[in-house]
Amino acid sequence: MIYPETHWQTATPAAQGVDPDKLAEALRFVESMAGPDGIKQALVIRNGYLIWQNHDIDNRHIIWSCTKSFLSTCLGLLWDDGKCTPQTLAKDYLSAMAADYPGVTLEHLATFTSGYEHAPDNPYQPAKPMYPLGTALHYSRQSDTLAYVLTMIAREPLAELFQRRIARPIGMALEWKDAGQINGLTINGGAGMPVSGVYTTAREMARFGWLYCNHGQWNGRQLISRQYIEYACRPRVSSSVPPYEPNGWYKILPGSYGLNWWVKGVIWPHAPTGTFAAQGNLNNICLIVPEWKMVIVRFGTDNVVENERYDEMFRILAAGLHR
Repeated sequence: MIYPETHWQTATPAAQGVDPDKLAEALRFVESMAGPDGIKQALVIRNGYLIWQNHDIDNRHIIWSCTKSFLSTCLGLLWDDGKCTPQTLAKDYLSAMAADYPGVTLEHLATFTSGYEHAPDNPYQPAKPMYPLGTALHYSRQSDTLAYVLTMIAREPLAELFQRRIARPIGMALEWKDAGQINGLTINGGAGMPVSGVYTTAREMARFGWLYCNHGQWNGRQLISRQYIEYACRPRVSSSVPPYEPNGWYKILPGSYGLNWWVKGVIWPHAPTGTFAAQGNLNNICLIVPEWKMVIVRFGTDNVVENERYDEMFRILAAGLHR
């Protein structure tokens, strides 16, 4: 495997075992289901080489809920450091949760199964639970609550933790905005809202994806443990857990969600078992396929696309891989 230094090394699809016609067909499909931005902000990495790119991959903007996967990475770093585990109780760091949420763990918050509800416009002030712990999944702003808890565990802003341990070693440029200070610590957002989420480009996001595609290793350095990636990027919510809103757009998440990562689960039958993704509003997505040594990024600011539709792209690509 190779890793980018200042720039990605480029190669033709054929040189990296990808049928160029099948790749073109797969990308045409992605373009057909996208909005006006199409695949202008798209690229494909194989074996560490940039094998396809469009002209607008340096367009920097909010990537919405892709921020949640940066949040998950901070959880992994703190687990690696022995400061917490996914089973750590949130109330130990946000005491206001003790009364109504005594059993809520970091994993419950990272999988949206906590039942947590907050006061209007204040994710750090608990309200009465929406549902009993673990009985449903509700995709909500409880990621901002998790960001607060992880900041209290880290005793430093998550953006600084991520920059020092991940972004600088892999050469990734990004901005992670914050929601102000609490108890003297800057709180970066976890949910991916424009005021407090991550801003970056498709080209930069590919570095993050390539780190995860290589199980947390970057050019000989293990930056985040393979143990955490294998834990976080596999289904952590049973498909038998119902969505809190039966008709909610997130009804496919049970069975296809890890710790703030989308995972293959039930939504991409044509993708390899280990496939997972960081996904955000307006069809911002970074698909990671370790078995294929492939990262596919499509960013934009146009419209919403249901994640399961990417399965057709996987079906086309699978027929065009030679090694």
